[in-house]
Amino acid sequence: MTDRILVPPADLLGDGVFETLHLRPSGPWLLGAHLSRLRRSAALLDLPELPDLPELSGGHSGQMMRILYTRSGLLHVSVSDIPDSVLAERRDGIRVISAGLGVAAGYTPPWSISAAKSLSYASNFAARRWAARQGAQDVVWLSIEGYGLEAPTSSIVWLAGDTLCTVPAAEAGILPGITAAHLLSMAPSVGLAAAERMVTLPELVAADAVWLASSVRGLAEVISLDGVPRARSPWTPRLLELLGF
Repeated sequence: MTDRILVPPADLLGDGVFETLHLRPSGPWLLGAHLSRLRRSAALLDLPELPDLPELSGGHSGQMMRILYTRSGLLHVSVSDIPDSVLAERRDGIRVISAGLGVAAGYTPPWSISAAKSLSYASNFAARRWAARQGAQDVVWLSIEGYGLEAPTSSIVWLAGDTLCTVPAAEAGILPGITAAHLLSMAPSVGLAAAERMVTLPELVAADAVWLASSVRGLAEVISLDGVPRARSPWTPRLLELLGF
């Protein structure tokens, strides 16, 4: 007879939150910001207070750490290698298509958890599988008004002239991006201004460069948008170096 593992029903339904961090020799990258967002996400889901985490040590740059917390009080920390596909997107860029999400920018029903990083990611991964069937690798979600919101697992960052931009999370009703915010905070050190602003698809098309930003990817440059190739930007290696990749 095999042992049975009893999983609380809420955990089976994805009722929890998580964070994924890039591991570095100095420790998990931007740990404080990720833990703060994990606590905010837990509060949005009315989860029990997050317990203290064990001491989290460093690793090498090819690894990532995932912290998972569920309604039953399960706190799980795991370390794994970064998938080769993610490293390839960072190195070679990414082909992206746009798709309507069917929501208005900034509109959230009273029960919305759109500002939380919840375990309910099935539709996010379904969107990426749909993109793959269209010959792309990822999706830029659009509001019904035509504003770019975010990608299923990353934030949108773009360069307009000498200004590095990302979407304002509160105005758009999306998850705040830690990597994007950190990058914009350092933009002045390389001579760029920084701004949070709403953006339309034509404005993204006209941008000098577009990236998808996340903690493990770092930056993946958009090299094709809706089937139209984009020239590689000289800013990509500079910004990746600025982020420590």
